[in-house]
Amino acid sequence: MKKSFAVFASVVFAAAFTFTGCFRSESIESINENQLFTVPYGNFEEQLGIKDLNGVGGVRYGVFMRDGFFYISNGDAKKVMELNSYGDLLTLYYNEDSEISALLKNSKRDAQSIHYEISYPFNYEGKIAVDSQKNIYLVCSMPRDRQEQSEDGSNLFSQTVLRIARNGSSVEYLGQQGPGGIPFPFIKNIYTTEKDELVVVCNSSDGVLVYWFATDCFLKYKIPLSEKSLPKPDSSEDLPEYFVTIDNVIPDLTSNFLYAKVDYYSNYIDEESKVQSGINYVQTLLFPLDIEQSKFGEPVSIPPYEESVVADYSRLTYKIPYDFLGVTKSGWKFFIIKNDDGFTIQMVQSENQKILRRHFTADHNSILYDSLALSPNGIITALYLEKENARVVWYRTDSLIESILKN
Repeated sequence: MKKSFAVFASVVFAAAFTFTGCFRSESIESINENQLFTVPYGNFEEQLGIKDLNGVGGVRYGVFMRDGFFYISNGDAKKVMELNSYGDLLTLYYNEDSEISALLKNSKRDAQSIHYEISYPFNYEGKIAVDSQKNIYLVCSMPRDRQEQSEDGSNLFSQTVLRIARNGSSVEYLGQQGPGGIPFPFIKNIYTTEKDELVVVCNSSDGVLVYWFATDCFLKYKIPLSEKSLPKPDSSEDLPEYFVTIDNVIPDLTSNFLYAKVDYYSNYIDEESKVQSGINYVQTLLFPLDIEQSKFGEPVSIPPYEESVVADYSRLTYKIPYDFLGVTKSGWKFFIIKNDDGFTIQMVQSENQKILRRHFTADHNSILYDSLALSPNGIITALYLEKENARVVWYRTDSLIESILKN
């Protein structure tokens, strides 16, 4: 049964900004990079199609790992590759109007069992998710003549989700209502739960729209979240006004919950001129939303990333909010930020009041483009596009989580 509702701040939040939490924290240690395989560039089936590495703006690539299988969405080549951990190509899905389609038609290779042609003339945007049955979900852009606008003209409905059933047995596109529905507004990301339900998170002119689909791919919940519907801290003389940003919304993998990461900022007033000259980051709160009850739970304060800079014999410490990467099936929330020599991740287990921070090294000077994904078990997989080829690596944060759970 379809449910649609607005979320209002007056429902809960009486103690939203009094909750601080007492987490047990650890010092930052390094996690080793495990390189699994490389993918060469080119137009053939086992290669990654690249148009221009010198102008990486707007590139459309994504990676997803599930149960030891890797899925790469190659938007420039209009194809999706399924590979094992050695980099062997297991299955190839491609548009009928793609270059690889023409190459395969002229090829004498007897490998049709791994090739599946897709007739939908969509452009793959790189965002990809896979459920436990190996059904693949891809974010795609619709042709211009099939795009629509909202009645008030404030939203462009231009994207859809292409669902490819296991082994290419069927292909269909999903819109707001389900199969064949109205296109979505801009899709921020897609997720699959442990029940194999699809969750589509969109940006709209009013905030964030979340579409939660049942296993039959028909709409189950539509959840609008706006900045006006979220709580603000009480006004004070020192901080008379706050700016609220819903940075990201990610579903729980085992229950009907959403987690909204909300960043708060205040005006920065220059002490000498008394004129507003910018904004200050204040704090990040993570709000759990029970979508069955249409009710927020108590928020958790997410510590920011801190970086110190020494200038003129003084040290300045800057606080920067992490990006919300994902949630594991055991309930760990992963936050990540890029720094000079790699990435720092912060793993939060609010139920047990734990925070783990780890760092992994990456040479950003050699990486022209990166795409990272979190598996349900807590493994971070990265696709690094470099000058000579692409690399697929992973970081085994799952073993760290397992050791914590055992203890």
